Amino acid sequence: MGNGKINYTHKGNSALLNIYKNKYKKNQTKHHLSHIMKAMIFAAGLGTRLKPFTDHSPKALAEVNGKTLLEHNVRFLQKHGIYDVIINVHHFPELIKSAIKDNDGFGSEISISDETEMLLETGGGLKKAAHFFAGETAFAVINVDILTNLDLTKMIEYHSANASAATLAVMNRESSRQLLFDESMNLCGWKNNNTGEERIARQVPLSVPYSFSGIQIISSKILQDIPFNGKFSLIDLYLYHAAKNTLKGYDHTGNLFIDVGKPGSVEQAEYLFS
Repeated sequence: MGNGKINYTHKGNSALLNIYKNKYKKNQTKHHLSHIMKAMIFAAGLGTRLKPFTDHSPKALAEVNGKTLLEHNVRFLQKHGIYDVIINVHHFPELIKSAIKDNDGFGSEISISDETEMLLETGGGLKKAAHFFAGETAFAVINVDILTNLDLTKMIEYHSANASAATLAVMNRESSRQLLFDESMNLCGWKNNNTGEERIARQVPLSVPYSFSGIQIISSKILQDIPFNGKFSLIDLYLYHAAKNTLKGYDHTGNLFIDVGKPGSVEQAEYLFS
């Protein structure tokens, strides 16, 4: 199945939305900041860790304090001036489309990248949706099951200041798999703490492990060099580019953060983000 644009913003809301967008652009220009206007939300996963909820619903529609994870993340992007969003779908795709339609896109302009026929994982999902970012210098990508109070605007500024091919939000926390960075927070590898497997993109004297937060700012030049097809992870793409380009880690340790895809995490999220 193909991609389809779904614009559920009412005309009245759209006029107000355009006023806000213009004000935001002027404010960014005034302060000489590079701003991002588009984003992708990964919402196609099967959500197996949230069973039995995901036996009848996609994880994107799991609720935290009366709002779905999808709505939380759309509004998270809005707080940072991003109102044009593409969402990939696979598991119960019609339920996600209906939620967007019934809520007028939560005030944003939402497009759908339909992966009903094949779940493409994060890298394949981004490659399929690459057309959406034509003409953009950079864009944001976030996982639908992540909730955080990370300051995305500051992360975008950091990305721009470092001219990174990609900037990955990371934290100093325990995880079974971690990214490896040099002392200047340049990505140099990946490791699996359970198996001991390591994938090194660049040899450095000392590497420091950080856990990936599922939030990234990606420069569009990465879309021009994707040597993988079909189903693949964004980590594969990042390690490929880290061998020849600068990919930065953005340490937001200390922020509120929770992966709501884990068992019992909905209750924890409701407490943290009450």
